[in-house]
Amino acid sequence: MLEVDATIRHNLTSEVQLINAISAYIVSAGGKRLRPALLLLIAKAHGYQGPHHHLLAAVVELIHTATLLHDDVVDESELRRGRKTSNATFGNAASVLAGDFLYSRAFQMMVKAGDMRILQILADATNVIAEGEVLQLLNMHDPDIGDERYLQVINYKTATLFEAAARIGAVLAGTSAEHEAAAASYGRCIGTAFQLIDDALDYSGKAAEMGKNVGDDLREGKPTLPLIVAMKRCSPPERKVIEDAIREGLSDEMPRVLQIVQKCGALDVVYASAQTELNRARSLIEGLAVTPAREALINLCSYSLDRNA
Repeated sequence: MLEVDATIRHNLTSEVQLINAISAYIVSAGGKRLRPALLLLIAKAHGYQGPHHHLLAAVVELIHTATLLHDDVVDESELRRGRKTSNATFGNAASVLAGDFLYSRAFQMMVKAGDMRILQILADATNVIAEGEVLQLLNMHDPDIGDERYLQVINYKTATLFEAAARIGAVLAGTSAEHEAAAASYGRCIGTAFQLIDDALDYSGKAAEMGKNVGDDLREGKPTLPLIVAMKRCSPPERKVIEDAIREGLSDEMPRVLQIVQKCGALDVVYASAQTELNRARSLIEGLAVTPAREALINLCSYSLDRNA
């Protein structure tokens, strides 16, 4: 991972000083680096010994970071990972354009790997992520969004890049089509569970621990699974509270909404859904040879469920 970070820093230099300033700001913010770690671990678990895994792991992280820059502008977010967002620091226009730079630099870097299959995987994933962003925008402030549309958004927006990272790791290692498909499915399950837990944490009173402003999702009118499940389980007056909060983006209703979500057991349903995804993920890699990389992939399933941030 130190090599991945060094690769990112080396490739983010530009003659435009504002780009350098924004790049340095977002890289120094850190983050879990789960997607690049996933690529490295899948490649190692399948015996990869070549030179391209650090480069492509850095590419995956740059694509992810570009989506965050654009997300924060669209959502008008002011806090991420416990510090001011890039748009709050440098302005919306600079952040959008810096995100464009990260996308284009990522594609310059992936060409160096010289593998058309990997180019196709990353190009397709980036396109699906963009579709997911638009789908989420269409769902904003709509309390009638059901499980299926919610899951489609998180599949496009989040699980797709996890899936692509895992698939690339398998492709690099030259695995069979069966092992590649299993690796990709593992990544998709991990990504889906990761987002489910992320959305649950917003309503478990731990948003501040995640470096977010409490009530941001509600202010943005995002109908996430905890709210969708709660509206099915709560009383009609309570359902109206949640519906109005989603429609109007009423973050000041957060304490009341939080109480309803927790009282009706919605979080238990979300965690159970995440556990189902993680059980499937674990089953997909248990057949691999026992190595430190395989054990780390198994441990990632536990971490994804138990994390607090």
